Amino acid sequence: MDADPVAAVSGGRPVGVAIVDDHPVVIEGVRAWLATEPRLRVLATGDDPDAVLRAAPAADVLLLDLRLHGRMALDKLAELSAAGRRVVVYSEHTDPETMLAALDAGAVAFLAKHEGREHCVATVLAAASDRPYVPPALAGAIVGDPRPDRPALSDKEREALLLWFQSMSKASVARRMRISEHTVKQYVDRARIKYTRAGRPAATKAALLARAIEDGLVRPEEIGIYRSQAAHDRPTP
Repeated sequence: MDADPVAAVSGGRPVGVAIVDDHPVVIEGVRAWLATEPRLRVLATGDDPDAVLRAAPAADVLLLDLRLHGRMALDKLAELSAAGRRVVVYSEHTDPETMLAALDAGAVAFLAKHEGREHCVATVLAAASDRPYVPPALAGAIVGDPRPDRPALSDKEREALLLWFQSMSKASVARRMRISEHTVKQYVDRARIKYTRAGRPAATKAALLARAIEDGLVRPEEIGIYRSQAAHDRPTP
């Protein structure tokens, strides 16, 4: 049976989720969706990120509305991400520029408000275990957008990125590719450097994934196969 990556990260306890939105009906709807998944537990809700996190400082994932009280919260998102918070942006603003700006600010995922329970639960679970997840709105916004500043990645760099996007750790990628973990890190770092030189920095895993999809280097459907590959990622006894 495949190992559960969420249990591996949370130590078997439910993943703690905090929800920040200035519409109570949205909070109650998301709370009801997350309640259908026994691996998730909502710890606190409210319309102020600081107050919510004071009530639930141990929350593993923060589900954040990008527009609070009439203002875009990109600066707050960047502050929370810099403090080490796993932030999933949950927004009705689904233009590609806003999505990429949120990922560049440090969001680990972007979920559109019109997407349903299945994608909401899957995105939060993936965020909790540091795996990227590409909901339909994000995929549709960024896929197939050819750019003149697309960096050229080697086959090994692309393979390392794809496996890293599908997997929890660089160590598991190293086992799959039969190379050292240090070499995997070099491949990932080289990809980041190439994007930075192209004027399109990708500091987070989610941002790097978005850039790779944007440039056609990775297909969204390639990211959803983590669980079927998990057995291969375990160390050989």
